[in-house]
Amino acid sequence: MEIEKAMGESEDKRLKTKYNNAIFVIKRALSLYSIEEVAFSFNGGKDSTVLLHLLRAGYFLHKKELSSSNGGLPSFPVRTIYFESPSAFTEINAFTYDAAQTYGIQLDIIRQDFKSGLEALLKANPIRAIFLGVRIGDPTAVGQEQFSPSSPGWPPFMRVNPILDWSYRDVWAFLLACKVKYCSLYDQGYTSIGSIHDTVPNALLSVNDTSSKEKFKPAYLLSDGRLERAGRVKKNASVKNDVDSDSHKHEVLLASVIAVGDEILSGTVEDQLGVHLCKKLTSVGWSVQQTSVLRNDIDSVSEEVDRQRSICDMVFIYGGVGPLHSDVTLAGVAKAFGVRLAPDEEFEEYLRHLISDQCTGDRNEMAQLPEGITELLHHEKLSVPLIKCRNVIVLAATNTEELEKEWECLTELTKLGASTSLMELYASRRLMTSLTDVEVAEPLSKLGLEFPDIYLGCYRKSRQGPIIICLKGKDNARIDSAVEALCKKFKEGVFVDMK
Repeated sequence: MEIEKAMGESEDKRLKTKYNNAIFVIKRALSLYSIEEVAFSFNGGKDSTVLLHLLRAGYFLHKKELSSSNGGLPSFPVRTIYFESPSAFTEINAFTYDAAQTYGIQLDIIRQDFKSGLEALLKANPIRAIFLGVRIGDPTAVGQEQFSPSSPGWPPFMRVNPILDWSYRDVWAFLLACKVKYCSLYDQGYTSIGSIHDTVPNALLSVNDTSSKEKFKPAYLLSDGRLERAGRVKKNASVKNDVDSDSHKHEVLLASVIAVGDEILSGTVEDQLGVHLCKKLTSVGWSVQQTSVLRNDIDSVSEEVDRQRSICDMVFIYGGVGPLHSDVTLAGVAKAFGVRLAPDEEFEEYLRHLISDQCTGDRNEMAQLPEGITELLHHEKLSVPLIKCRNVIVLAATNTEELEKEWECLTELTKLGASTSLMELYASRRLMTSLTDVEVAEPLSKLGLEFPDIYLGCYRKSRQGPIIICLKGKDNARIDSAVEALCKKFKEGVFVDMK
């Protein structure tokens, strides 16, 4: 068969492994269920196009039959379900019906809502398993394995996911290697196709052209699979929380620190990273708005990240990063931004180089990152890049020594011109005085009104110790002016500059 032949000739070892694993799942399903008991959900997109050809190959390998010698293609025996939506692109419908004719597919067409249509269809012709082109990172893939029962409230059937562990790169490598047709929209810059109401060409594939009509490179040229869904338009989307946005509310940048770990809340482990990180942030002029400790729960992480990213310029989060079931930080960050976790090949390569002996199989759970919003911050001193999701920095440090290294790399990356200006050094001065709280309270309040761009903070290191007044801002001259204005409100020598 032409698909098996193309894969046999391919020199892409990764793709061959993915192909063989998918074929194994398909043949396993066909050994468990008769051909009359299985169906294939086809939607005309790239993922289901891959699955169409895998099913063709898998079925005929299962039956140990080859294409006829005259080159003709036998009919496709797997019952195929197609949901024809009024909001679908005409190109998707055209490609689907063309594929059906080319490969002898008999389509069962659903024109009402998918769930009701599927219930009616299966009631008339019961089936036990449905092949789906779901990949890890798809919104519907949460909690699924290669064989997963249907969700509660749906008709009972087994969901079979042969390409669950495939990446964006794998999909295009397969389609191009096999030289099969796919929907023409992908050659027009579309990388993930939904409805006509929420899908546009991916701007990352835009071509600079002097003509008035905007042009795009084909989908397979997208170099970063994490940005596959960048062409999905989200209503009411806003970038106001991104650190790169110009709409900052604060003259002094605000940060929050989030720790994730049941072991901290139970008192089993003492959290030293939070204190260390607060000191580091303060040392470069940031004001830490809040620190919090959360349990290992995706919703808890999501809610806190969503809250803090909206009021702070930067959120630092650590703990709960790894392969264990309790490591929920990245999933929580993804949920906070309303995106999915998707396989990241670049990050996976770093992990395989680091822990190759411990990696089993081809699916690395730790290599799944929030899709479309993740930037990897590389530094030669780090074996694995730091993870930045818009204005959220995910730290992998488990002790202060590791945090020190990550912090050093983070500040150096800024100096080297990384895309995020995290560590812009702010001006600051600290004054010490033996005055009482009552004596400095009103003058400091008035100073705050006179210098709204200056952050004013007061604290004591001990109950009976002197008051320390901290002033932070963007401009040394403004800080000096504020200090001068404060000193004029009191007798000379009341305040001592702390170096």
